[in-house]
Amino acid sequence: MRCWISPAEAAAALRRGRGRGVRIAVLDSGIETSHSTFGGGALCDDLAIVEDGHRLKVVAGEGRDLFGHGTAVAGIIREMAPEAEIGSIRVLGESLSARTAIILEGARQAIERGYHILNCSLGCGVLEHVLKYKAWVDEAYLRGVHVVAACNNADYGRPEWPAFFTSVLTVNMARTDDNLGIFYKPGHLVEFAARGVDVDVPWSGGGTKKVTGSSFAAPRVTGMLACLLSEIPDLDPLQTKVLFQRIATPWSREIRGPNER
Repeated sequence: MRCWISPAEAAAALRRGRGRGVRIAVLDSGIETSHSTFGGGALCDDLAIVEDGHRLKVVAGEGRDLFGHGTAVAGIIREMAPEAEIGSIRVLGESLSARTAIILEGARQAIERGYHILNCSLGCGVLEHVLKYKAWVDEAYLRGVHVVAACNNADYGRPEWPAFFTSVLTVNMARTDDNLGIFYKPGHLVEFAARGVDVDVPWSGGGTKKVTGSSFAAPRVTGMLACLLSEIPDLDPLQTKVLFQRIATPWSREIRGPNER
């Protein structure tokens, strides 16, 4: 059943919410669970999708991040929605690359395990793979699962998937110090932007790193979404996108990131 609320109610819920009861799957390079950012807290799941000959296999992630990227993403989500439940599904390797089949299996695992939000700071620009991505993004939409994706870091207008599907909350990096800001750019498939330029994040090895990229803006919106859903859990993906459009600050050239002309 749809739950209709006003933009003002959504903005108030964002301010109140802390993510309690919302489960977020981080499809990335893994999460370093020993990092002080996570305070030794357990993840919902800690999985890795690996190749075993000609088959894919789900194995334990063992609290490892093969690159540092997933730890950064999870750290931003924890900052924004401290009471949300986070699960790690490792689909990216040491070079932050993966075969489409591995990403698809990771997404399938997240949907089947009942996650409310899938954070995808990744993308595929291979045209022949569009329908493979569409299949799981459509399945998520039909089940009321929210997908948040980063766009291309070199050119935000370059088609990538899942970012270029209309049911996805797609996020670019913004040049701003406002951790809570969300910006809206109508007439683009990459509709939203959030802080993602020169951001200090947790990194593998127990340290921190200053980073720039849409990968670090998307989890900020994921955290906002978790806060909203913790207060109003019945919102579906279409409703949340419209509400974010209504409450966001209009995009301006002053906040554009390095991948926008």
